[in-house]
Amino acid sequence: MLSTNLKYLRKQLNLTQVQLAEKLEIKRSLIGAYEEGRAEPKLATLVKMAQVFHLSVDELINPDLPNVAKNGSSKRNANVKVLSITVDAQDRENIELVPYKASAGYLNGYSDPEFMEELPKFRLPMIQSPGTYRAFEIKGDSMLPIPSGTVIVGRYVENWQEIKDGTPCIVVSLQEGIVFKRIYHQQKQTALRLHSDNPSYEPYDVALDDIVELWEAKAYISTTFPMAEISLDKLTSLVLDLQQEVKKLKTTK
Repeated sequence: MLSTNLKYLRKQLNLTQVQLAEKLEIKRSLIGAYEEGRAEPKLATLVKMAQVFHLSVDELINPDLPNVAKNGSSKRNANVKVLSITVDAQDRENIELVPYKASAGYLNGYSDPEFMEELPKFRLPMIQSPGTYRAFEIKGDSMLPIPSGTVIVGRYVENWQEIKDGTPCIVVSLQEGIVFKRIYHQQKQTALRLHSDNPSYEPYDVALDDIVELWEAKAYISTTFPMAEISLDKLTSLVLDLQQEVKKLKTTK
């Protein structure tokens, strides 16, 4: 199934044969030969292919991926993770923005190139580290002082075990949808514990099998500036100053 799957996955990621060849560091003519079944890649090339498509080698060559999608099977249940991306005119990856209103649709369209193409896109020149980035608008007060309506820019995480405890992440799961939380590993290695910065919210677990995507928070964009924290001593001093000003006004009358 390699030839069929390779062509299908390449189109899912909106890659030309030239772009895929560059990622694999091979000639474009080889991509054509692999897709037409005229040649078979070496093991080292197969491993690189699996890395590009975020699959294991077995997942790359065994399932009939086009039929899996055609029959409506869940890509997650089929253990196939296809990350759709978009690129600009210079073949640079965009940062797609998932507005809050599009959150529900994202669960069905995260691997659909047509859905991703319709999302707003932008670039941040200050983000230079390699990786795939996506932005999500969050709602609610669970992560105060980051306010509701903030856009969180996250880097795609291929291996959740590489994330340190306490790292803020966008977690996309089938049951919870899109949430912004700090994640902690569980000893049983079967779930992630999600913590809010707002102590009013209790932490809870999300099973790893339920998680679709994980994005490590790298930046945030907000039109609301956080309120400065005022200590009790500072507040008392402000009240005393105000009282003195009131006394001065009274004595001048």
